Formats: sequence, C-alpha cells, structure tokens
Amino acid sequence: MKEQIRCVSPVDGRVYAEQPIARGADIARALQAARAAQAHWSRTPVEDRARLCSAVVAEMLAMRDEIVPELAWQMGRPVRFGAGELHGFEKRARHMIAIAQEVLLPVTLPERKGLRRFIRREPLGLLFVIAPWNYPYLTAVNSVIPGLMAGNAVILKHASQTLLVGERFQTACDQAGLPQGLFANLVLSHDQAEQILTDGLVDRVHFTGSVASGRSVEQATGGAFVGVGLELGGKDPAYVRADADMEYAVEQLVDGAFFNSGQSCCGVERIYVNEKVFHQFVDAFVEAAYTYVLDDPLKSETTLGPMISPAAADFVRRQISDAEAQGARALIDVSRWERDAPGSAYMAPQVVVDVDHGMSLMRDESFGPVVGIMPVTGDEEAIGLMNDSAFGLTASIWTSDLDAAQRIGNDVETGTVYMNRCDYLDPALAWTGVKNTGRGATLSEIGYESLTRPKSYYLRYG
Repeated sequence: MKEQIRCVSPVDGRVYAEQPIARGADIARALQAARAAQAHWSRTPVEDRARLCSAVVAEMLAMRDEIVPELAWQMGRPVRFGAGELHGFEKRARHMIAIAQEVLLPVTLPERKGLRRFIRREPLGLLFVIAPWNYPYLTAVNSVIPGLMAGNAVILKHASQTLLVGERFQTACDQAGLPQGLFANLVLSHDQAEQILTDGLVDRVHFTGSVASGRSVEQATGGAFVGVGLELGGKDPAYVRADADMEYAVEQLVDGAFFNSGQSCCGVERIYVNEKVFHQFVDAFVEAAYTYVLDDPLKSETTLGPMISPAAADFVRRQISDAEAQGARALIDVSRWERDAPGSAYMAPQVVVDVDHGMSLMRDESFGPVVGIMPVTGDEEAIGLMNDSAFGLTASIWTSDLDAAQRIGNDVETGTVYMNRCDYLDPALAWTGVKNTGRGATLSEIGYESLTRPKSYYLRYG
C-alpha cells in the first residue's frame, strides 16, 4: 500500500483529506514533462504568458465558494476571513503579471558604430516551490505566477496540512489551458523533496517554512548548483511612540497579533511602547482582545479559529507559563472562552507584560495568538530591543512623525519597515528578510531577478 499524506483538521481532529505520495516514476515523468514544456514556453511572448496566467487567476477565483470552507477545515481560518486570502492572491498575481512585460525586457546599452550590446533576461528553467499551510494561496502565488511569467516551468509541493490547495492550483492551471506539464502539483514526502534537490533536478527552489527545515533545504542543495530562496521564521516587533494615534495603533496591532490565530509570517509577536503611554496602550489592548470570538471556524460569527494543531497550541501555552514562572504576568483570563483548554487546538488570545528578552516568549517564534509588551524610555532603547532577535522579516513603527519613522527604520534590522501599518504585504515592494528569517526576495521588480539569469550579447558587425 502506498504511503499516504494526511491532513488532520484542527477543527475536530479528524482526517479531512489524504493523498498517496507520488511514485518515483511519477516524479520522473513530471520533471521530464516540465522540461519539455518549458523549452516551448520560454519562447512564448510575454503577452501570451500574461493572457494564460491571468486565466489561471480567474479560474482560481471562480472556485472561491469551495475554497473558503476548505481553508477552514484544513488550517482553521474562520470562513468570514477566507475570501480575504483570495483577494490577496489576486492582487499579488495581477501585479506581477502587469509588470512582467516591462521588467523582462532586455537591458540595452548605447549602440556604437558596428557594435550592438544588450543583456537578455533568460528563464532559469525549472522552479520548485515548497509552500506552507498558514497562508497557502498567498505564499505559493508569490513564486508560482512570477515563475511562470518569467518563462519557467513550476513544480509545486504544498504542505501536508493544505493538500487541497495544491490540487486547486493544478485545476486552475489545467482549466486555464496552460501548456501540459508546465505546472505540476506533486504530493511528496520530505525525503522525496530532499532527493529532488540533492540530485539537482530543478534549477531553483523557493521554500517557506521553519528555520530548521530551511537549513535542511540548504544542505540538500549543497554542491547541486540549485538556487535557493528562503522565507523562514519570524519574531516581528512593533514600536509605539508617545506621539502615536493610540486608538488606531491598538486596533491595528491587536489584529496584527491575533489574526489567523497569530499564525502569520509577519504577525506581531512583541511590542515596545513608550513608557509615557504604556499603561494606556496595554489597557486598551487587553480590552480589544476580549472581543474575539473563539469557536468553530465554519461559523460566521467566529473571529478566532483553532491553531493548526493541539501540539502547536500547547507550545505557546508553555511559552506563557514559562514566562510567568520567570515573573511575567498574563493579563487575559482565558476561562472566558470555553473552547480554550490544554491539549486543545483552540487557544484564546493572550497579552503578557513584565517580560524581558531572557524569556522564550520574547525570543523564540511563537506563531500563536500571544504577544509580549514592554515599556521603553525612547527610540534608542526601542531600536536596541527590536534588533535583539535572530529574525528580521518586518517591523512596524507607530508615530505621527514621518521623519522619525524613517530614521528609526534605517537602524532596524528587518526586511520591511512599516509606519502605522503591520501584517501586510505590498506586491510592488520586495518581500524579503534578514538574519535567520531568510535569503532572497519575491514580488516586485526585484523578485524577477531571482527567476531569470542574465545572458549578454556583444555583437560586432559592419
């Protein structure tokens, strides 16, 4: 009997979907078909690629009514928010399609008498996308659509928790009329994915996941001459200055900390607040946290669904209890939510104060609905604490002073600096991280640089 990949739903703990892993022969055929299709696709005009990729987007959006409840069952996001991911999917895809024709043009140099010089942007060949479960459409589309637009073939391996997402991508590509073999969704074990990289069967891999898994990807590609793009862990900070719009900052940061049950790559996990407004901020933050409805994500009134698994929720609970043992205070009475209990994937939001960076809660990625809040004396202390982390994906600064935000942002070690916004991605900007958060960039014009290679022409004539 073939090994099965199973999605165990966090909603009720039952197996929601399962698929057999691909056989070795299936993988070989998919890779061969991708190479053959890519050879023709690379010569397809960019405007024709855009037409077909736009059709893929339209086909995906046409499945909205099926996708939204599937997301709730697979990874626990409430149905009231499910359509938001598809909106983001569309926005990112259409932006990258729109800019491709100009971005992929050759770089031309001034012609001299009897000499023509230019640089073409050639596709790499075969892109391997390993996508996570927490934003399964958004993270995958960051690479899939730009990869195709750049003239590459794409192999997608989606997380076991979101098996059906890979199938949706395959359906959308097939119904849009994408050339057969150009895109393939493969159900793979970790060992199979690693072997593809070790054997150098693809030209680049884009991986989103944990730091430990990212290291495994880098090790697997060692010596195989496979390009690597990584988006790994995060512990994103926010800094609230005394001149911030307090009501707005609280509203936005509560959402940034607890949306998707805190399971966001760029979710806010630690907040530093000027001591002059610290108590005002914390009191308002706690009050807002109590408004969340923790329940079955299939219910329309639910605003906080389960975490991905009981084990993930219990990890966060241990972080909180360990912090309390070191002198921290948890301000939320979780008994107000009947669903919250040890051993359950359902976890209420939590706010913790009297914390410091000696605590795992402020140092290690939580990936859950908890946030630690510390007072600071001013900008210098805030910058030091924001940078005191092994991670760096995004950082947000809450202030009415534009120049101060830019000045502080210049000193913060991060991939993206926000002013008065958080937990957001603008596809016109490069999505990237520093330190243990990752390597490379997706989206924006810069994202296309890692999906192509330069080919220089020096043509002497006459």
